Amino acid sequence: MATAISSLITPPALYLRCRSTASASVSVSARLSFRAVAAPQARGRGLALRVAASSAVLEAPAEVAARKLYVGNIPRTVTNDELRDMFAAHGTVERAEVMYDKYTNRSRRFGFVTMSTVEEANAAIEALNGTEVGGRKIKVNVTESFLPNIDRSAPEPEPVFVDSQYKVYVGNLAKSVTTEVLKNFFSEKGQILSATVSHIPGTSKSKGFGFVTFSSEEEVEAAVATFNNAELEGQPIRVNRA
Repeated sequence: MATAISSLITPPALYLRCRSTASASVSVSARLSFRAVAAPQARGRGLALRVAASSAVLEAPAEVAARKLYVGNIPRTVTNDELRDMFAAHGTVERAEVMYDKYTNRSRRFGFVTMSTVEEANAAIEALNGTEVGGRKIKVNVTESFLPNIDRSAPEPEPVFVDSQYKVYVGNLAKSVTTEVLKNFFSEKGQILSATVSHIPGTSKSKGFGFVTFSSEEEVEAAVATFNNAELEGQPIRVNRA
């Protein structure tokens, strides 16, 4: 009988192992339960933050576009400070920037001005659009009115442009002049390395200028002498060292 009863009593070592295992199970269960409850809350907060951030991103461009003005046909000599001063009389100017060509560092004859309110932007348009600056009638309008006029069609893939220290700038190009047309035009008179027409980013619309590269200084001199003021697609082009 003693033997039967003793067989029913859990040995101390086995009891400790069982207790340890049970505690671990409870601990794991508690942790799993906590995560199951906490995770949806964390996901909810993260989703709320993402929605808020997305809303801010979507709203900001439209709000800024109504205050951001396109200023066209300005003289090449106008600087950022001078552009700012032109608009300061009509409100608070947050930013004024003249756009420059990255290759020639020459003004592209247009810029952008951001006013602090829509009302100030409208007042600036009313006062400055069509006025003369340096003998040129400037154009002032809201960028959201200006941008739809830009050709947003995807540009055709351009051949790889081979750059060189022997390079000429080709300006006053007709809008119909493509990279291939420019390359063929210059190739008729001699050997060139490469040619390219610059486009408005993301579109197929020409900026009205391009570049042609050669392998020697003599070829550059010959190109300037031969092609400057030559007619291409009905327009006299300007050719000078880049």
